[in-house]
Amino acid sequence: MAQTRYDQRVRVFVEVRGGVHDWQEAEARFDRHGWPVRDAYPAGEGPLGAALERDPDSRVYEIEVRLFGTAKGSDRGAADRVRKMLRGARLEGYVRRAELLDRDRELFPHWRIVGATRRQPGRRGRLTRIAVRLGRHDVGGFVSGGPRQALRIARAASSPDAAASGLAVRPLDGRWREPAPYKREDQLQRRVLRLVLWALLSAGAVTLATAAPAVTWWFWTPVALLGAVGAVRTGLELSGERRRAEGVVLALLCVLIFVAFGTGLLDRDGTAWTPRRTLMTAVVVAVIAGLWLLVRQWTWGEWVAWAVPVLVTLAVSAFVAAGSVLHALYAEGLSLAPDDLDVPPVWQALAAVKLLVMLSLVMIVPAWWGFAKHRHHWYATPGDGTNVVLNVCLFLAMLAGAGIQAMGSAETAVDRTVAAAARGDEPPAYFGVAPEWTCVRPVVPADDLPGEGPRLRPAAPYLSFGVSGETAVLWDPATREPVKLPANQVWLRPAASGKVSCATGRH
Repeated sequence: MAQTRYDQRVRVFVEVRGGVHDWQEAEARFDRHGWPVRDAYPAGEGPLGAALERDPDSRVYEIEVRLFGTAKGSDRGAADRVRKMLRGARLEGYVRRAELLDRDRELFPHWRIVGATRRQPGRRGRLTRIAVRLGRHDVGGFVSGGPRQALRIARAASSPDAAASGLAVRPLDGRWREPAPYKREDQLQRRVLRLVLWALLSAGAVTLATAAPAVTWWFWTPVALLGAVGAVRTGLELSGERRRAEGVVLALLCVLIFVAFGTGLLDRDGTAWTPRRTLMTAVVVAVIAGLWLLVRQWTWGEWVAWAVPVLVTLAVSAFVAAGSVLHALYAEGLSLAPDDLDVPPVWQALAAVKLLVMLSLVMIVPAWWGFAKHRHHWYATPGDGTNVVLNVCLFLAMLAGAGIQAMGSAETAVDRTVAAAARGDEPPAYFGVAPEWTCVRPVVPADDLPGEGPRLRPAAPYLSFGVSGETAVLWDPATREPVKLPANQVWLRPAASGKVSCATGRH
């Protein structure tokens, strides 16, 4: 099936040996990969000429390889793809030459066809020009090209009567002021992206330098200057030879705006970004960009190899999140059962989001793979047949990493709760689980009170995790064990802290 979406076109000359049968097999493989055969020549003829020796069993194919990724390195990337395809087909073939077909498009000025109006002096003439700019004299039709060329195109496509009466054009953008040749579309997008990235690098370095010790400025200052110089240089390329000052101003303005955001000058509270927030934002943006570059290149086969495990993983995560992995780990750390915690669905959903955030950090590996494929790194070229094994290993690594982070998060929360209980302070909440100090008084004789855990001490306050079903779930800070009592046989009263005595209500 022909590839309908691609970024680059590369002309590749492939020498295939082995005779007619192997030639037919190679042509079938080219068609299967969506690589059109532009021409074919006997070895020693065609564009390569006498550079190759004549061989009746050898033929040179001129094919067009279409692939995703950057223009830089696409020739090598196309050659690697063809080479691996020939190896997989067990054909004796050699990539003799590969060159990028640069077909970037000029951004011609856009014009609207208007009816020609006679020039009139004074105020009436100014009103007529304003009416033309507002489209009051448009006759329908759109053209693109330089100023004179656009006028010729507008009149050439009209009927003889309309041309005789006269037509004119009005600009729809400001590109008509630029000299020819005009900017290229893809080149302009690349330069804008580079300008933003250089400016972000400079702003990020300044933000980190303001929050870092002075001894680290020797590192962040050159990085900030490097980003600023890169932004200015890209601004010069972006503006053109006659408007270099505008490019410099645009680059510096972009850097200053990002720096102002990072240092908190544009924030209402004046709070600067912390180093952790800056680095985490950069990592998350890079991961999202890498995953997008990876996903947009997937074929149907790769969708089966990658997307199906992702959907299965998300489905399992959604199922497990109903009981909340983080809440279950937290309960286990306090010797409680997951059912002992009555967690609202909203907090269960937030815990699931937290789990996905933990998982996203492990997605750095596939994100790097996306950048590698986009930049045509040799090890990321399709055709090695290792995708399935690699995917399984990556997903196992992601799940293991997310599990380690989840256990670490729950363990930290448990340690804080236990430490607060030992001091008698209010323990911190954890995704909707907010233990509170509570005084417990049985409404039946103590000897007749059923339950689980250590013997109840009515004079001591307990941490209460609420009522689950018909059971009051408590936690004894002295023994560090849970106490579960029938809710209809005890009376619960909030306590100010763990330092008070429930018998007297005083510290």
